[in-house]
Amino acid sequence: MEFSLLGTPPIVTFNNLIGLLFGVAYFYQMVYIVISLLRGNVKLPKAKVRHRYAYFIAAHNEEAVIANLVESILTQNYPRELIDCFVVADACTDETAARAREAGAIVYERNDLARKGKSWVMDYGFDRILNEYGDIYEAFFVMDADNVLSPDYTEIMNDAFDAGYLVCTSYRNSKNFDSSWVSAGNALWYIREARFLNNVRMMNGTSCAISGSGWLVSSKIIRGMHGWDFHTLTEDIQFSTFCSVHNIQIGYAPAEFFDEQPVTFHASWVQRMRWTKGFYQIFFSYGTDLVKAVASGRFAAYDMLMTIAPGILLTLLSAFVNFSYLVIGSMSHGFIATASELSMATGSLVMLVIGAYLTFFFMGLLTTIVERKHIHARKRRIVSNLFTFPLFMLTYVPIGIAAFFKKVEWVPTKHDIAVKFDEVVNAGE
Repeated sequence: MEFSLLGTPPIVTFNNLIGLLFGVAYFYQMVYIVISLLRGNVKLPKAKVRHRYAYFIAAHNEEAVIANLVESILTQNYPRELIDCFVVADACTDETAARAREAGAIVYERNDLARKGKSWVMDYGFDRILNEYGDIYEAFFVMDADNVLSPDYTEIMNDAFDAGYLVCTSYRNSKNFDSSWVSAGNALWYIREARFLNNVRMMNGTSCAISGSGWLVSSKIIRGMHGWDFHTLTEDIQFSTFCSVHNIQIGYAPAEFFDEQPVTFHASWVQRMRWTKGFYQIFFSYGTDLVKAVASGRFAAYDMLMTIAPGILLTLLSAFVNFSYLVIGSMSHGFIATASELSMATGSLVMLVIGAYLTFFFMGLLTTIVERKHIHARKRRIVSNLFTFPLFMLTYVPIGIAAFFKKVEWVPTKHDIAVKFDEVVNAGE
């Protein structure tokens, strides 16, 4: 009995269909790349008004880095009277609060051990600021304690806010690209996200996505929610998805800030495990709403659906089917699959891995070439990262498996790389 009546083993046909499905689903991102290469960076109209902002920082045991961030905020090339910096020192056992006050921040101390995590700190901080200061701030910047801002960060973000965007994200760079292959891999992914995703979304008039820190939200939205109402493991993506579902357009401004990437693989694994679990939570909570929004013709909803969709599960299903086919086919002694058909199936699996590696290699190479001036690291690290970046991205496969089954909780990430803006941009020289 022969199952490959058309001359192609069914497993090869299956692999081809999976590859075609991925290609069609994410083809638009290839179009994004072309648009970015042709049109460059988004150009924002100069703001007519300088608005008043509150910078918000949730900090847990961040005494090593908090002062540098506060300093970079309060010394912006923007009127000082229009910026205030708030730090919520959350259950700290070190000198975070003292260091922040010394640097010029307004500090709240919070000790709620029952509701842990950044999202709950944001809810507490926003509610308190609105109650104590009323409507004097037109928008909030959300930063992480390890961040450092470029001097013109607020000015450029103000251009986007003045243009009418109630939510706006920015250019996320890294202050420790050079620390390890892990930090370099993370950093390059965020640079790619800024240039080839959010930048193009902005130029095309669709909606962007916020990520972690370095974003702005109108106080009207915060007041309307009576604080912050997003408490999954990835509250940033949850909020982005909420905006897509409710047709709130998120803007992008090429305002650059720098954050600290995990240096060790274990730290990165823990962090990305939380992100992946959070993506699962959001997909299963908002997937139906996004599909309805896509059906109504909103491309931004499709873009967000592809961002949070657990494509890794489809990859794992494909791997399981291929492995099962090879095992059962080998045991059938030619009944289900001949030796040549098994060889073809094995070749398909090998090419799948090679294809994934080459895709990420091309992605890393293109990002490195186009955004070279934003990468502050030794040339040796930049070159070696071209080859390790695909390996870093492929580690999402085991993370995807583990996160699907494992209970994941929020765990604070330790930050200890205390550098100023000038030190970051001069790294590698």
